[in-house]
Amino acid sequence: MSFEIGRRQLLAAGGAAAVAIGAGACTASSSRSGGAKKSAEVELPTYKALEGLTPDLKGDEKGLHNVFLKAPQKLLRTTEKKPITSGTISALTQTFATPPPPMKSNPFWKNLNSELGGTLKMQVVIDSYPDKFATILASGELPDLMWVPPNQGIPNVGPMLESQFTDLTEYLSGDAVLEWKNLAALTPSSWRTAVVNGKIWGAPIPSTPFGQVYLGNPEVWKEVDGFQSNDADEFLEKCKDVSIKGKRWALEPFLPNAFHMFGEWFGVPTGYRVNEDRTLTASYQTDEYLETLEYAQKVFKAGVFYPDLNLAESSQYFANGTIGAIVSVGPRGASEYRHYNKDLLADILIPFAADADRTQVYDMGYGTVGFTPLKKTDDEKKIRELLDLINYLSAPFGTEEYMTVNWGREGQEYEVEDGNYVLTEDGETNVPGLQSALEIMAAGEGVIYNPIADDSEYIYKQEKKLLEHASQSPIKGLYSDTASSKGTELSTRLNDVRDDVIQGRKTIDDFTKALKAWEDGGGKKILEEYAEVLPADVPVTKDPKKK
Repeated sequence: MSFEIGRRQLLAAGGAAAVAIGAGACTASSSRSGGAKKSAEVELPTYKALEGLTPDLKGDEKGLHNVFLKAPQKLLRTTEKKPITSGTISALTQTFATPPPPMKSNPFWKNLNSELGGTLKMQVVIDSYPDKFATILASGELPDLMWVPPNQGIPNVGPMLESQFTDLTEYLSGDAVLEWKNLAALTPSSWRTAVVNGKIWGAPIPSTPFGQVYLGNPEVWKEVDGFQSNDADEFLEKCKDVSIKGKRWALEPFLPNAFHMFGEWFGVPTGYRVNEDRTLTASYQTDEYLETLEYAQKVFKAGVFYPDLNLAESSQYFANGTIGAIVSVGPRGASEYRHYNKDLLADILIPFAADADRTQVYDMGYGTVGFTPLKKTDDEKKIRELLDLINYLSAPFGTEEYMTVNWGREGQEYEVEDGNYVLTEDGETNVPGLQSALEIMAAGEGVIYNPIADDSEYIYKQEKKLLEHASQSPIKGLYSDTASSKGTELSTRLNDVRDDVIQGRKTIDDFTKALKAWEDGGGKKILEEYAEVLPADVPVTKDPKKK
């Protein structure tokens, strides 16, 4: 199993651009207090990869995943003791899968507790996580661990962390982290997202360093010589050709994700453009964004989107060919639709230039799904116990701890068939909902692993191609008070106008007016705050129209 965030809930914020322009990451204290500057300067935990894990295909520091074509024959043990020593640890997290059976009737959960040495009592949220988070925070009765997501609009994270949670910098910064092998194996890029106000507040939860991709159902697109296209006009013509009125549509209907995909072809910067004078321009403000908007209008007018824009879940429609293309959180999602159609390995579209006069980009993802801080305490014994637990839960693929947390027991929740892990009937019932909740609270760096080795090799090959056009958000790991306090509200208003323009209900002029309101309402301040702490090694953004 691999973790890809639930599609509808977080996909719109899954790309780096969306995260950056929306709520930002978490908040720092005000720019005047130097919180953002301190965050940029903090000594991150020392990185030390685990020894003894040998992938079949090796990844790299650019984000290319390690690949395991078969289940490892021998698992690595990374911990020497059971982490829970106080009896019970409480936690708040979320699942995007079917909720798990409760602890008392879930053998997988009971075995996990046995291996942990005590009871991990989790409150698993299914619906609006920010609402539940806010309710618990206001009550003052916090659990030991509370997951903080990076892109669900939780406001004023910096002051909240300072008042309610434990500063872990002395335990995790620099070589101090080496006490916990699995935490030390998390990459510096991941750790940057857990730094606020110059302090480290928890271990990051890696997702994928890759951003969104368009996936195509090969059976649909074979009629037009495949899903891959040479330019934007050709893609639109292919969409028209494969769409059959009332029976089949080329594209799923979630417009924000489609717009993000189109924007890569037109060279829209990943969230922000770094100018020669080290100021920032938001992607909203670029000519490329307006060109993408005009193109999206044409695509919508052509009738190639599935007509129900409120369609909650399009996976089954994609699997049976009713919808030809769907946006995935990342390239690893290409193999996930075998769950609905055992013969379906989706095509991964490599971004192409919208026309011959520009260069495309590929937006890399934020790389984590937040971090999990500890309820405020001065009890060093408690802090170390909780870090021991997070370290256990952060064990990567190929370890004994990973199997306990993600698969359970061989012969009970899973079997090994033809060299691969397969959930049993009991496993299908008891594991997915809880595994999702655990992995969104703590996890190791991701890998590519699928029961069908060819799927893994294909995804690995496409990741290499995506990296040729890779673009990182220039403000990753930086913080803006205004983005935190107003960013979600401001960007939601502007994005709503954008979506209305795509559908023909409003005009480009309406978007331009809304953009002015965004700038005056706080957008300009956001740009200034990020530019103020922009590291010198962040490069000037290349002009997509200068090859």
